[in-house]
Amino acid sequence: MKKTLLSTLILATLGMASAVASAQENPWMVRARAVSVEWANKDTAGAAGVWAKDKTIPEVDISYFFTKNIAAELVLTYPQNVDIYSGPTKLGHVKALPPSLLLQYHFTNFGQVKPYVGAGINLTHFGKNDSYGGPAVDKYSVGYAAQVGVDYMIDKHWGVNLDVKYLQIGTNVNGIGELRLNPVTAGVGVTYKF
Repeated sequence: MKKTLLSTLILATLGMASAVASAQENPWMVRARAVSVEWANKDTAGAAGVWAKDKTIPEVDISYFFTKNIAAELVLTYPQNVDIYSGPTKLGHVKALPPSLLLQYHFTNFGQVKPYVGAGINLTHFGKNDSYGGPAVDKYSVGYAAQVGVDYMIDKHWGVNLDVKYLQIGTNVNGIGELRLNPVTAGVGVTYKF
């Protein structure tokens, strides 16, 4: 009877210790960033000179850590207006929603400094063009995504984030030609680790 009670107490203690350890290593992290989007603006339209105007957008990402080094990151924003030009003439704008999903490796042996690299895919949905006769474009673009970044953790939960991504995004502009947007994005923001 005493052995059974002792075994039960030991197992209960180990279970509580395990629960506390799990609580301390919550696998979720979120970031909010301001991101500068620099379009590559490579086109196959020749003299048409199709290009998109650079812009700054808000971005939120959600990360889940499978281990202390391996994480998946979902990068989100709301649909963005992308202004499309042919030479100096504005053709109009289209709405673009460009979520990305990346698999990351986080380096954990630099103390408060937590660099990471990632690779994955980008799926951009192009929505309605503007009402004043903007350019018609393909509905979807699927391409690869790559990133490098670093979190500087101020304490256990809060940090500052710097992040650079390359996204493969392209679309056909109706009657003009293919536009490979392929942006490089540079972002700065805050990190919260649960």
